[in-house]
Formats: sequence, C-alpha cells, structure tokens
Amino acid sequence: MSIAPASASFPRPLDSYPPAADPSSLLSTLASRVEAEPFNAVATAIFLLAIVHTFAAGRFTRLSHQVQHRHDERARARGEQPRPSVLAELLHFVGEVEVVFGLWAVVLFAAITLSMGWDTAKDYFNGTVNYTEPLFVVVIMALASTRPVVVFAEGALRRVANAGGGTPAAWWVSILTIGPLLGSFITEPAAMTICALLLGRQFFNRGPSAALKYATLGILFVSVSIGGTLTHFAAPPVLMVARAFDWDTPYMLLHFGWRAGIAIAASTLACCLTFRKELARLASSPSPGQAEEREDQATPGETPLPVPAWVTIVHLAFIGWTVLTAHYPALFIGGFLFFVGFALATPMYQQQLELRTPLLVGFFLGGLVIHGGLQGWWIAPVLGSLTALPLFAGSMVLTAFNDNALITYLATLVPNLGEDLKLAIVQGAVTGGGLTVIANAPNPAGQALLRRFFGGAVSPLGLLAGALGPTLIAAAVFRLF
Repeated sequence: MSIAPASASFPRPLDSYPPAADPSSLLSTLASRVEAEPFNAVATAIFLLAIVHTFAAGRFTRLSHQVQHRHDERARARGEQPRPSVLAELLHFVGEVEVVFGLWAVVLFAAITLSMGWDTAKDYFNGTVNYTEPLFVVVIMALASTRPVVVFAEGALRRVANAGGGTPAAWWVSILTIGPLLGSFITEPAAMTICALLLGRQFFNRGPSAALKYATLGILFVSVSIGGTLTHFAAPPVLMVARAFDWDTPYMLLHFGWRAGIAIAASTLACCLTFRKELARLASSPSPGQAEEREDQATPGETPLPVPAWVTIVHLAFIGWTVLTAHYPALFIGGFLFFVGFALATPMYQQQLELRTPLLVGFFLGGLVIHGGLQGWWIAPVLGSLTALPLFAGSMVLTAFNDNALITYLATLVPNLGEDLKLAIVQGAVTGGGLTVIANAPNPAGQALLRRFFGGAVSPLGLLAGALGPTLIAAAVFRLF
C-alpha cells in the first residue's frame, strides 16, 4: 500500500468538510464525509470490530480454559507435570475486556501509518489524544480502594444499613442509593470503586442468583452514571459541556440532580420489590464479616490494626487533591507518588496497594479515547440532525457504543443548539451510561472489581438486561418530570 502524505490535521476538523449534495439527508452527509476523508470508514470499521470483540471476550476466556484443560490432560498422559499453555494464556489475554480497545488501537496505529505515514500516526497517538481521564481514573481508583477509605465508607454506610436492621437487603439498598450520589463530589470512578468493593464484601459473596447479580450490576452502572450530575465538576460527561454551555452546580441541581435522586431511588425500590424474597433469603447466608479485612489484603508480614482517624483524613485529603487537580496529570500523579510514600510509612494500617485493576481500567479507557477521537465525523451529524426527543433517544443509544463523555463533547461542536437540545443530549448520555461496559468511564472499574462473582467475565447481554429497567426508569424521570 502506498503511503499518502501526512495530513495537515488529523483527524480532519469537523468544520472543514465540504457541504453534502443534499444537506438535509443524513446519509448524504455521511457519504460525502467518507468521500472527502476515506480513512473515516477504516477507523470506524476498526472501532466496530473492537466493540464486537468486547461482546465476544467471554468466549475467548472459556476457550482458554478448554485449551488449558486439554493441555493438562496431554501432559499427565505423558507423565509430566502440567504447565501453563502458551495458547491458553494468549486466549485468556485476548479475553480480557480491559485490553480489547488497546489491542485494536495497535491495528488502528498500523492502519494510520500505512495510510498516512508514521508522523501522522505518531502525532495522533502522542499529541492529539488526551489521556488525562484514563490517568485520572487509575489514580482515583487506587486511592479509593485503599483500606482506610473503604473502612471509612463502610462504617458510614453501616450506620444507614443498621437503621434497616443490618440485613443484606439493607446493605444493598444503602450502597445502591447513597453510593452513586458520592460521584457528584469524589468523582464517579471513586464512587464506583467504593460501591463495587462494598457490594462484593456485603452482598455478592452471599451467593445471590444470576438474575439478581445482573440486576444489581445494571442498577449500579446506571445509578453511578446519573448520580454524578448533582454538580458540574465531577462527572466526565458533564465536565465536557459545563464550560461551553455555561452550566454551574445550581443549574445541575435544578435540571439534573433531583431527577437523578428520584430515578436512583425508584430503580432500587423496583428491584428490591422484585427480588424481595431472595433478598430475605440471603439474610440466612453465611455472614461475610463486617469491617474486618481478609489476611490476603494485609501488607505481607504485618497484621492490620484499626485505622486511626488521622490516617483516614490523610487518605481523604489525597483524594481531595486528586479531584481538585483532575485536569492536571503532573499534579495528581505527583500527589499519588507522595501518597505511595505515605502508605509505605504506615503499613500497619494499610493493605497491599492494588494497582493491577486500576492499570487495566486505565488501559481500557486509553484505548477507548484513541478510537473515540476518530468517530466525530459521523456522531456530530447524527446529533445535529435530531429534535429534542429523538436527540435524547439517539444520545442514549450512541452512549452504549461510545463513552458518554465523547457524546457530550461532540455536542459542544454542533452549532446553534437550543437549551432544550443541550439538555436532551446530556440527559440521554448519562441515562444510557449503564447499558454497556464502554458507555461510562467508571464501568470498567466496576466490572473489573466484581467480575469474579460472574464466573470471571460479565456477559454483555446480561448487563444489558440488568440495566434496561433502570435505564427506562431514568429516561422516564428525566423526560416526564
């Protein structure tokens, strides 16, 4: 394939496309943009293949187990000690949802290099793409999953759960109603991390049915997505538009916040009533313990002691610094390095610092923003061609296949949007944020922390089924109230 000269600007600015032959036709507009920039079709085809891969990830994982089982049987038949199969490990790696978009980013990099040259590919990956959000998620997840923060959050929610008798149902309701609202203050990734950890400790390890597990995951993802809308500074899809649309916290509370609270409460109540018998049965299951940590969470060689208040305050201060400097990687990464030093100096109050899951989630989001940055050519015309109600529905559906922050960001590029259309886009984006793992930045964190309760892999269709009810409730609240 011949290499074309490097593009003066890649991706092509949306306002540089020539007008379509029939501007009123969406298909004509999209066709003219592909004709003007043929690589649009290539980038979107690679993105669609990556999405298909996420749906097929569980199949690769199961195939990995089968290959390893056959490999072990052949080794025993030869009288040898079974060892890991290279093919099985490779299939397991390909089956990790968190690496999917990163793998296809390699394909995208090769395609850009072959089509437009090394300099264009290098400049896009290393200059155009903004990795601030993935880096922020890595740091805030690591901080929010530390022992002092989890114990503090668990203690606060225990008071609420104890008011309901301290039953699994009381814990379940407390975590799913209060936890997501924390996303408006400590950011959605931190709220997701805390909620997922506490649900694992206080609910999932009691052995609920698959239907209840997926319903819980669906409520969690949807509630975290809409629960970050009480303020203008904590949820990524809101951050993308707050300055451009001139929205502040009072505006968010008036147009989003109280509706989000009603939708979260209604979804949790509806699910609680649906599964009331099973929730009551879980009360007789073995208790997972209260605030005690497992031995494997402690720093090796140390017995974790009760966390003093000053240690918790320092941890919360580091979270506060990270939130305050969320747009400045040099500052929040620097702060995290200071935190690592503090954690090493207080091992008796810590657990082993968990970095694997945050790094995998950051890798997932990094791959997603790489692909998402090349989808504006078709998303912006779709958003700009709709009226309020179809725009709300279209934004909700598009969010299932793109991070909702990308959808709202592209909305700022659509000229002459009325206030009702701005509201419709953002409402749709946050409402659809629980339909898939890629719909909202914190979702990969929740999946990574809870997937062990789903046989090692969360079914995309199971998640969709679990999130559909809460999504419809949220849609009704936002559009009818």
